[in-house]
Amino acid sequence: MEAELLNVAREAAGLAAAELRSRFGDRPEAVQTKTTPTDPVSAADVAAEAVIREVLERHRPQDAILAEESGATGAGELRWLVDPLDGTVNFLFGIPAFAVSVACQDSAGSLAGVVLDPLREECFAATRSGPALLNGEPIHGSAREELEMALVATGFGYDAAVRARQAAVVAWVLPAVRDIRRVGAAALDLAWCGCGRFDAYYERGVKSWDIAAGTLIAERAGLEVRLLPASGEDASGVAVGPPAIIDELMGLVG
Repeated sequence: MEAELLNVAREAAGLAAAELRSRFGDRPEAVQTKTTPTDPVSAADVAAEAVIREVLERHRPQDAILAEESGATGAGELRWLVDPLDGTVNFLFGIPAFAVSVACQDSAGSLAGVVLDPLREECFAATRSGPALLNGEPIHGSAREELEMALVATGFGYDAAVRARQAAVVAWVLPAVRDIRRVGAAALDLAWCGCGRFDAYYERGVKSWDIAAGTLIAERAGLEVRLLPASGEDASGVAVGPPAIIDELMGLVG
């Protein structure tokens, strides 16, 4: 069943990616905001999500769907988590770093997931019992053993008060690692950890649709995936890294 679910995720992500490619670089239209004035949703987000929903409803009508823009529908034992455009700000500014994320979960977590970079045509994929793949070829995460040599990715929220607290954490992390990267798309951060472009990643405030596919890919690529518990005003989050450095990283960000 995992292979079947993965094929559906690939088809859905591929059609959404085509929709995004056709719109990338155009003058943004119908841009609205969600949680804050800096948290946009564009016509491209909506169109890509509609394509994914059509594929899922055609192949898996019995399953539930939780999509970033249109919310939750259905009540099946399996649930699809959909981010049709992770990196909307990058997309709107013409920055070529965004992705489609599609994952299917049961009560134990992700069964299959795809993170597809439309412009690079890189399809990261994994199932619960299979290897992590990039365009069909196995990939592996970093085997870094010293945090001080690790290239660490992170992301920031849209609310100014949240960003201030995240900046304080970065001030702790930056002197302890090789360097920090901020791409602006959590799904890509996780996928790039899975293929070793980043050694590790952490972020608070991510949503389930941001990370459902990417954490599965990272885990199947040999990395440790840890949840960051909510603390005070800070939301929960996730951290990913090689086994040798994940505890030290958690000590800084957890």
